[in-house]
Amino acid sequence: MRVVMFGFQTWGHRTLQALLASEHEVVLVVTHPTGDGEYERVWSDSVADLAAEHGVPVLLRERPDDDELLASLKQAAPDVIVASNWRTWIPPRVFTLPPFGTLNVHDALLPAYAGFSPLIWALLNDEKEVGVTAHMMDETLDAGPIVLQRAVPVGPRDTTADLFGKTLELFGPITVDALAEIASGRTDFVAQDRTKASFFHKRAEEDIRIDWRWTAEELDRLVRAQSAPYPQAFCFHKGRRLEIVQARVSAAVYGGTPGRIFYREDDGVAVVAGADARRGRSKALLVTRVRTSDGVELAAPEYFRTMGGYLTSHPE
Repeated sequence: MRVVMFGFQTWGHRTLQALLASEHEVVLVVTHPTGDGEYERVWSDSVADLAAEHGVPVLLRERPDDDELLASLKQAAPDVIVASNWRTWIPPRVFTLPPFGTLNVHDALLPAYAGFSPLIWALLNDEKEVGVTAHMMDETLDAGPIVLQRAVPVGPRDTTADLFGKTLELFGPITVDALAEIASGRTDFVAQDRTKASFFHKRAEEDIRIDWRWTAEELDRLVRAQSAPYPQAFCFHKGRRLEIVQARVSAAVYGGTPGRIFYREDDGVAVVAGADARRGRSKALLVTRVRTSDGVELAAPEYFRTMGGYLTSHPE
């Protein structure tokens, strides 16, 4: 089939690699201009460069809604459009243009975790598996019929970076396999159960702020979800920002007031956590590595020279 691809960053790059190596003909690539966002510097594999290396025409767009782009798409005459990590709304006049429609590849097990940052939200919510869905695009974001879906398990100490690596490996194969299903003439793809749908917003500063009323288990997942290269979970110590780089749930139960810097345990420092901590029924968050406001990373026992005092959610 003749394929036009809309894609960006490492996800789009991996998808385009698979398409170029397949039996399909990539006739045009549409990608976003390179920006200076933090995540763009991390997941920076260039879709535009890869397309150019293979002689595929490239168009740069923030939004694919102009008449010039539509004319270029009509001239390219694709049988199908593939979208992978495309950041903005694709209008119906574009996604319905090819005779086989538009296939979107999303890093979540839809209908849950539509929208943004699905791996981070899934890890925060203690999901046991994550994955990738290839579905047909319709008027509602990430809501069209499912062509294929593949899952990978979430390990007990996985970080979002680990899950990124696991799911990235699925992007190319699921795209090519889904196109085979579409090319076969199948149209009986599985409608998403909207009663099980969830839609998540982009992560922001407030979403990585530590609330010590959360349980130690929840805070452990937050730290792992916001592992490098993602912005790291933070709190404040003596009025200065402190990032929690590594942590786990304590072995012992520690009672008291949430946020109290309490006790050395093994290679870490136990910080009281959980709304019910005063009842003496909660584990603590065992902080093992921190990063100071001036960028110095230290083992927690090296940073916390003495016990006592509090970690807070906001400057005192």
